[in-house]
Amino acid sequence: MLLEELLKDSSRVSFTLTAKDLLEVINYTVNATRRDLEQVIIDDKTEIYMSPKQVSEMLDVDASTLWRWNKRGYLIPIEIGGKRRYPKSVIKKKFRDIKSVN
Repeated sequence: MLLEELLKDSSRVSFTLTAKDLLEVINYTVNATRRDLEQVIIDDKTEIYMSPKQVSEMLDVDASTLWRWNKRGYLIPIEIGGKRRYPKSVIKKKFRDIKSVN
Protein backbone atom coordinates (compact mmCIF):
# COMPACT_ATOMS: atom_id res chain seq x y z
CA MET A 1 0.00 0.00 0.00
CA LEU A 2 1.33 3.42 -0.89
CA LEU A 3 1.87 6.11 1.72
CA GLU A 4 -0.73 8.32 0.03
CA GLU A 5 -3.32 5.52 0.31
CA LEU A 6 -2.50 5.14 4.00
CA LEU A 7 -2.96 8.87 4.56
CA LYS A 8 -6.33 8.86 2.77
CA ASP A 9 -7.53 5.98 4.90
CA SER A 10 -9.26 7.22 8.02
CA SER A 11 -7.73 4.57 10.27
CA ARG A 12 -4.89 5.44 12.60
CA VAL A 13 -1.45 4.57 11.31
CA SER A 14 1.83 4.64 13.19
CA PHE A 15 5.25 4.86 11.62
CA THR A 16 8.54 3.94 13.20
CA LEU A 17 11.57 5.73 11.82
CA THR A 18 15.17 5.54 12.75
CA ALA A 19 17.00 8.79 13.38
CA LYS A 20 18.74 8.34 10.03
CA ASP A 21 15.40 7.88 8.22
CA LEU A 22 13.95 10.95 9.91
CA LEU A 23 16.98 13.00 8.93
CA GLU A 24 16.60 11.84 5.30
CA VAL A 25 12.93 12.85 5.28
CA ILE A 26 13.74 16.27 6.73
CA ASN A 27 16.60 16.85 4.29
CA TYR A 28 14.48 15.78 1.34
CA THR A 29 11.65 18.10 2.37
CA VAL A 30 13.95 21.07 3.01
CA ASN A 31 15.80 20.59 -0.30
CA ALA A 32 12.60 20.19 -2.32
CA THR A 33 11.13 23.33 -0.72
CA ARG A 34 14.35 25.26 -1.34
CA ARG A 35 14.38 24.26 -5.04
CA ASP A 36 10.75 25.32 -5.42
CA LEU A 37 11.37 28.69 -3.76
CA GLU A 38 14.52 29.32 -5.79
CA GLN A 39 12.53 28.71 -8.98
CA VAL A 40 9.82 31.13 -7.85
CA ILE A 41 12.47 33.78 -7.17
CA ILE A 42 14.14 33.22 -10.55
CA ASP A 43 10.76 33.39 -12.34
CA ASP A 44 9.86 36.61 -10.54
CA LYS A 45 13.17 38.25 -11.46
CA THR A 46 12.82 37.38 -15.15
CA GLU A 47 10.55 39.95 -16.79
CA ILE A 48 8.39 38.79 -19.67
CA TYR A 49 6.96 41.29 -22.13
CA MET A 50 3.68 40.09 -23.59
CA SER A 51 2.01 41.12 -26.82
CA PRO A 52 -1.52 42.57 -26.79
CA LYS A 53 -2.79 39.29 -28.27
CA GLN A 54 -1.18 37.26 -25.47
CA VAL A 55 -2.58 39.57 -22.81
CA SER A 56 -6.09 39.55 -24.27
CA GLU A 57 -6.02 35.73 -24.42
CA MET A 58 -4.66 35.43 -20.89
CA LEU A 59 -7.24 37.83 -19.43
CA ASP A 60 -10.00 36.65 -21.78
CA VAL A 61 -10.77 40.18 -22.98
CA ASP A 62 -11.05 41.70 -26.41
CA ALA A 63 -8.23 43.79 -27.89
CA SER A 64 -10.56 46.79 -27.77
CA THR A 65 -10.69 46.39 -23.98
CA LEU A 66 -6.91 46.67 -23.82
CA TRP A 67 -7.09 49.79 -25.99
CA ARG A 68 -9.76 51.28 -23.69
CA TRP A 69 -7.72 50.42 -20.56
CA ASN A 70 -4.72 52.15 -22.14
CA LYS A 71 -6.75 55.30 -22.86
CA ARG A 72 -8.05 55.35 -19.28
CA GLY A 73 -4.57 54.77 -17.84
CA TYR A 74 -5.55 51.46 -16.26
CA LEU A 75 -3.15 49.16 -18.15
CA ILE A 76 -0.58 51.03 -20.21
CA PRO A 77 1.72 49.13 -22.59
CA ILE A 78 5.31 50.07 -23.24
CA GLU A 79 6.83 50.49 -26.69
CA ILE A 80 9.64 48.09 -27.61
CA GLY A 81 10.90 48.36 -31.16
CA GLY A 82 7.72 50.11 -32.25
CA LYS A 83 5.52 47.34 -30.81
CA ARG A 84 3.26 47.50 -27.79
CA ARG A 85 4.21 45.15 -24.98
CA TYR A 86 2.86 44.57 -21.49
CA PRO A 87 5.23 43.60 -18.65
CA LYS A 88 3.84 40.41 -17.11
CA SER A 89 4.77 41.65 -13.64
CA VAL A 90 2.42 44.64 -14.09
CA ILE A 91 -0.41 42.35 -15.18
CA LYS A 92 0.22 40.08 -12.18
CA LYS A 93 -0.03 43.05 -9.83
CA LYS A 94 -3.24 44.36 -11.43
CA PHE A 95 -4.95 40.99 -11.63
CA ARG A 96 -3.71 39.05 -8.60
CA ASP A 97 -6.98 37.14 -8.24
CA ILE A 98 -6.71 35.60 -11.72
CA LYS A 99 -5.18 32.17 -11.22
CA SER A 100 -4.09 31.69 -14.85
CA VAL A 101 -1.52 34.49 -14.54
CA ASN A 102 1.72 32.60 -13.64
